[in-house]
This record gives sequence, C-alpha cells and structure tokens, in this order.
Amino acid sequence: MLELIKAGGFLMWPIIACSVISVAIVLERLWAYQTRKVIPDYLLAQIWQLHQKGEISAAHIATIRDGSPLGRILAAGLVNRAHSREIMKESIEEEGRQVVHELDRYLNSLGTIAAISPLLGLLGTVIGMIKVFTAITSAGVGNPGVLAGGISEALITTAAGLSVAIPALIFHRYLSGRVDRLVISMEAESLKMVEVMHGERER
Repeated sequence: MLELIKAGGFLMWPIIACSVISVAIVLERLWAYQTRKVIPDYLLAQIWQLHQKGEISAAHIATIRDGSPLGRILAAGLVNRAHSREIMKESIEEEGRQVVHELDRYLNSLGTIAAISPLLGLLGTVIGMIKVFTAITSAGVGNPGVLAGGISEALITTAAGLSVAIPALIFHRYLSGRVDRLVISMEAESLKMVEVMHGERER
C-alpha cells in the first residue's frame, strides 16, 4: 500500500485525506440520522398526555426541547400553545428551518469531496503524462523504465480519486434522501400536534 502511495505522487495525500474525512462524515451522519434519535416514537404521545392533564410546564418543554431534533420543533410550538393555530405553525416552521440546517451539516462537505476527488485524480493523470512526455523528450522512447513511472502515477491517482469519489457520491445521495424523509416525518408529527391541541383533529 505504501508503495502505491509513493508511486502515485504527492497528490495521493490529499486524496487520502478526502477519503478519511468522507468516512468520518458518513459514520457520524449515519449515527445522527437514526430514527429513534431524531423522531422518538413516544414523544407525541407523551406531549398529548401532559396536555390532557394540563401539566405542560416550562421544565417539561425544556426537557422535550433537549431530547431530540423533533423535540426542538415541538417545543417551539408548545411555547406558543396559548396562541392561535397560525402562530404555533409559524414558530414550528421557524425552528424547523434551523433543525433542517443542522441535519444537513457536513453533507455539503461530503458532496464537495465527491466532486473534487476525481478532479484530483485527473490532475495526477495530467502530471503523470507530463512526466512521460518530458522523459520522452529527454531520453526518447527506448527506455520503458523511464516511462513507466509517469504512466503508473497517472493511473494510480486516477483510480484513487475515483475510489474515493464513487462511495462519497453514493452516501451523499443516500444521506440527503434520509434527511428528506426525516423532515417529512417531523412535519407530519408537528402538524398533528398543532391540530390536536386546537381541537381540529382526533388523537
């Protein structure tokens, strides 16, 4: 492996750095996007029970807010539960935009890695081919050993760049879709809470 890295030239190091960063982002986001962490099953039922008993206090709202991303959104509505349905929805939407922004964290970086990794590989290819033609100019084509170094550098960096970019792109698309599904579920839960509290929907 070390020999391949050396043969690929200095551009192998930023490609390796991209691979390490992308793996870290994917693992962290997969952990963060667990449904039980983002949208706890019990949360809406718990709020409904507290609402029926008239026991929703500032302490309860703070606990709900700190528990999950959905909790943050619902807590924003609970703070304004004494106001109209429209005001509750507006406060939920405002908090929801912030939550979605945080859920999207690092995805732009992953997308950037997916875009620049093949470009780094292409740059390595160009540099390798420049070395090949420089060797041809100075030594001719009679010594294949002189040409092999530049050609191998070109091929290795290209393969390395694609090996990083392809998984990064796949996981970027998957995680973006995961965020979209979580957002839709949170919107549904929030709307359900608003309508139940204002008597416009059966539990």
